[in-house]
Amino acid sequence: MYIEKLKLTNFRNYESLDVSFSSTLNIIYGSNGSGKSNVIEAIYLLALTKSFRTGSDINLIKKGASLAEIKGEIISNEKTRYQIDLSEEGKKVYINSDKVGKISDYVSNINIVLFNPLDTKIINDSPSFRRKLINIDISQGNKEYLLLLNSYEKVLRNRNAYLKQLYLNGNASKDYLDVLTSKLVSIGKKINECRKTYIDKINENIAKIYENIFEYGNLQVIYHSSFNDKTEKELFESYQKRYYKEREMGKTLSGIHHDDIEFILDGNPIRDYGSVGQQKNAIISFKLAELIIIKELKDEYPILILDDLFSELDNAKINNIIKMLNKEVQTFITSTDIDNIDKSLLENSSIYLVKDDKVERVNNNE
Repeated sequence: MYIEKLKLTNFRNYESLDVSFSSTLNIIYGSNGSGKSNVIEAIYLLALTKSFRTGSDINLIKKGASLAEIKGEIISNEKTRYQIDLSEEGKKVYINSDKVGKISDYVSNINIVLFNPLDTKIINDSPSFRRKLINIDISQGNKEYLLLLNSYEKVLRNRNAYLKQLYLNGNASKDYLDVLTSKLVSIGKKINECRKTYIDKINENIAKIYENIFEYGNLQVIYHSSFNDKTEKELFESYQKRYYKEREMGKTLSGIHHDDIEFILDGNPIRDYGSVGQQKNAIISFKLAELIIIKELKDEYPILILDDLFSELDNAKINNIIKMLNKEVQTFITSTDIDNIDKSLLENSSIYLVKDDKVERVNNNE
């Protein structure tokens, strides 16, 4: 899978942009603030309908404009045209000019893996941030997963609301709460199994990837969940035991909405004992492990974006990454300049200069 063409209208700093990419290695460079990250943000948005930089779609629309369009031609088994329109009225998505009613029917058609220097937040931020990460990753290969998440959130909201009602009215029947608990357990267990399978697959590859690139250390990811290794019956009984405490608190105190993952390097939590460099190395390895999982699920590699990689790693380690990548992986690497990039890497890359709100190809490599 690769993106052949990208067309932007009133997106970020681009009033109009039409650019074609190589199916292999693309290096996009330009000074800070030139708009190079906006290009890869548009590719990411085209795939997942969300930005990796902002939570508000309105911020993506060029100032003074009322509508932004992101269009892309994706080559997979065949060429498919994707489009996202952003306006104050909301977001609309299209496949081959046909409007798609549900975002869940759009997401997972374009698969993408992104590394960004700010991704150390994955290790140091809250569990909810890490859950968001694995939710995005799993949903790319499993359309049903998004539906499960939506169903779980709905049941969770209803259960919390009824717990508050029970607290205010001690004579209310607990039967409806038991029905909601059973649904929460059933859906939550399916989500738990999806997450467990995903992390198991990550661990099948991440240690080898880390060692091949950085030449030391044993890295693994631990999945923490109150649902791990428990039957639905055991889980239902555990909620029954916490009934009075949950009623008093007015919320569900355990479940897959409290899940977390932890990165372990040489037996120690990297969050507590790893350097900033080791944390970034761990995330890069995690992202590359995602490539393999998506290839196994979809029988083709996703698009890979390595944002500002040259500021994070030396040329030797970057070359180790490139050597690991199959030629079928379309890769985008952004940089502020190309003067210090290994010449052999430049010779095998398509190079684009971002300047004055334009993206210009500066070599003829295919």
